[in-house]
Amino acid sequence: MAKNTRSKGPGYRCAECGHESAKWFGRCQECQAWGTLEEIGVPRAALAKIAAGVPSAPARPIAEVDIEAARARRTGVSELDRVLGGGLVPGAVVLLAGEPGVGKSTLLLEVAFRWAARDGAAGPALYVTGEESAGQVRLRAERTGNVHESMFLAAESDISAVIGHIDEVKPGLLVVDSVQTLGSTEIDGTPGGVTQVRAVTAALVALAKERGLPVVLVGHVTKDGAIAGPRVLEHLVDVVLHFEGDRHTTLRMVRGVKNRFGPADEVGCFELVDDGILCVPDPSGLFLNRRDVGVAGTAVTVAVEGKRPLLGEVQALVSKSALGTPRRAVSGLDSARVAMALAVLERRGGIRLAEHDVFTATVGGMRIHEPAADLALVLAVASAARDIPLPPDLVVIGEVGLAGEVRRVAGVKARLAEAGRLGFTKALVPPDAGVIPEGISAVVTPNLGAALQALYANAVVD
Repeated sequence: MAKNTRSKGPGYRCAECGHESAKWFGRCQECQAWGTLEEIGVPRAALAKIAAGVPSAPARPIAEVDIEAARARRTGVSELDRVLGGGLVPGAVVLLAGEPGVGKSTLLLEVAFRWAARDGAAGPALYVTGEESAGQVRLRAERTGNVHESMFLAAESDISAVIGHIDEVKPGLLVVDSVQTLGSTEIDGTPGGVTQVRAVTAALVALAKERGLPVVLVGHVTKDGAIAGPRVLEHLVDVVLHFEGDRHTTLRMVRGVKNRFGPADEVGCFELVDDGILCVPDPSGLFLNRRDVGVAGTAVTVAVEGKRPLLGEVQALVSKSALGTPRRAVSGLDSARVAMALAVLERRGGIRLAEHDVFTATVGGMRIHEPAADLALVLAVASAARDIPLPPDLVVIGEVGLAGEVRRVAGVKARLAEAGRLGFTKALVPPDAGVIPEGISAVVTPNLGAALQALYANAVVD
């Protein structure tokens, strides 16, 4: 029988995960992303042997590799340097993503200005905008006081023109606002599409590595808060940062998601003001509403953002419901953990909430999603339901399990040290909390019942 030598026809590849299929689907069968399948040609036959090429540079023992050229250079914005792990590494590509109006352009104008205002050894800063005109960016720079003679501005949307500006200016820092607005006539697709974004980012990454040029890219986000564009975009760059903030408050946070040159869990705090953006090196006070007398329904906890302990206040309000289905409203907390905490409080703590509306929130726009705030949340709700205030100088730390047990959390010593620095003298902590800092009177609560007993008996007060 003759062997079937008919060649395989073209297929489709997902731009998000790379999954290949023989026919087109509106949704990828692997990662479930919509509209990401692209047609690919007939695959080439695998090479039986690959000939040796000429190395670009000879291999050397790792101990002889020069590391001075790869040292991070500070941007001049202390909170951003904290998240980056010391500054920008030559040749690094940073992706900064955030919602519209959160302050990405304002922050990067500050970075470009401070870079340009240095002694000149690092080279000028080139700011490329594809979303606004050069005049609009100049007006913002005038308002925020970020104008310098070594700071260059270009309004371009073609990657070839951007490379031309780089060859002419020879910058030490490149800022592109934003990567979704850049495109090329030599690449299929429209600017902002999957193919264009991937190709433009790959070209900028290659350019950064070749010339040792640090590049900062502004990225858009989807309605779900994820970075817009193909997932490969986050794999191409070296650092991924999320710029977060509530538009109703002035607090802004830069959160590290990926960092090849430093910690990937650090957080930088900023305050957005009329004339620019300011670093907030000690943000704990922003999330507290200090009172001399305790108020029912409030509890203070210590969350850890990266390596930084931050004090936050959890508030709760419990009221009789006039509806058949009681309301559950959550702001600044994980709604799933709030639902679990309410169920544990009702089942293990004996506090009936089935006929009551429960509202829970944080103060100052802070978002707390770690389990260490469970005990503070439970006690805030119990305090509101029983109308018993907690002492104003008390912090509450601990994770609450479904069986009502209070579990240990990491970094209790650092959390209590931060609380003591801000004047708190008492604490409810889980078992095996470790060394308690001086000046803090700690009460160990092994389970929810012990925590509620401390609330009812006021056992935490000297």
